[in-house]
Amino acid sequence: MRRTPWSLIGLLVAAGIVAAFHVGKVPPALPSVRAELDASLRQAGWLLSTVNLISAVGGMAIALTADRFGHRRLVILGTTLSVVASLGGAFVSSVDGLLISRFFEGLGFITVVVAIPTLLLRLAQPDDQRLAMALWTTYMPAGAGAMMLISALVLPGTSWRVAWIVASAVSAVMLAALLLRALPRRELDPVAVPRRPVLHEMAEVASSGGALAIALCFGAYSCCWFAIVGFLPTLQVERLHLATSTAAIVTAVVTVVNVSGNLAAGWLLRRGVARVTLIAGAAVSMAFCAAGIFLDGVPDLLRLLLAGLYSAVIGVVPGALFTAIPIHAPRRELVGAATGLLMQGSNIGALLGPPVTGVLVSGGGWPAAAWLTSVALAIVAVAGVFLHWRERRKLWA
Repeated sequence: MRRTPWSLIGLLVAAGIVAAFHVGKVPPALPSVRAELDASLRQAGWLLSTVNLISAVGGMAIALTADRFGHRRLVILGTTLSVVASLGGAFVSSVDGLLISRFFEGLGFITVVVAIPTLLLRLAQPDDQRLAMALWTTYMPAGAGAMMLISALVLPGTSWRVAWIVASAVSAVMLAALLLRALPRRELDPVAVPRRPVLHEMAEVASSGGALAIALCFGAYSCCWFAIVGFLPTLQVERLHLATSTAAIVTAVVTVVNVSGNLAAGWLLRRGVARVTLIAGAAVSMAFCAAGIFLDGVPDLLRLLLAGLYSAVIGVVPGALFTAIPIHAPRRELVGAATGLLMQGSNIGALLGPPVTGVLVSGGGWPAAAWLTSVALAIVAVAGVFLHWRERRKLWA
């Protein structure tokens, strides 16, 4: 019996982590970018959200392109785009030039992270697929958090351009590894499957109740996740009076500990814990935890501890959702497209979370942000219950 090639799976997960470096490098670098390029707050917002916008608009279309063009080819192409765009961005002299480079970085990022899950499911044996997908869910917190930490440590004495060069260099190393270790592997060769017209397959996935529930659940999760992580530095500076560099380091650590929840999801699912228990249990309990981060009267140190606890526990949600894709995709051939729909939901949530939080905080102070996290996590719990009901129907069908 063929064994799961864990070294190859590890390389692909690492490629996703490196792609996420280009997401994590921006938040700590924004003050330096604004000072050097005279960028407005609106332009700074676009620098932050360009990657999310591309993913929100084109996730499923890029996934279906990968199904036809070849997933391995797109992983290599996306990594190449990241290398070139980040290096080019390091030498621009205007905000407009940096925005153009961010567009291509975003295209490279979404190309990589949409193509890899299908490869992981193909490589892993059935008994190992849950663990492989749980490992995959670590790509964003591990990559973005690591780069946020690097940027926070490097930037005080240098320019934001250094962060761009570092991200490009790491991507170049990953590109070399992919060309040497992934390109020759026959397991990654394209598999011929019957295809239907692209628009037909998009409609098939978009009208699937299970795939839509996964996208909605991930979108609600991302909404409150980015609301907390996005405003955590501001909360620390305004209420805890921490230095900006210290706040960036704390935020990076809070982001990275999300990995523990991602991995725990795979471990718990392999031991028979129901998906609905993970999703609904984490969402309901962490709604109170998230509220404690924003409400008045909570000791400052406890806020940071709650943020770390929230990040760790709520991390089981992505792990539970990614492993649900093969079950709820309309057809096996549409697993990639269902992953693309999940990415669209995730990035729509990431786009909405910070601005909605900003409006709430502006109108009612920090405690008002607890309304967003409570509603979003309630949606996560309800979507988790719906997925459980769908899975039970399939089991008894």
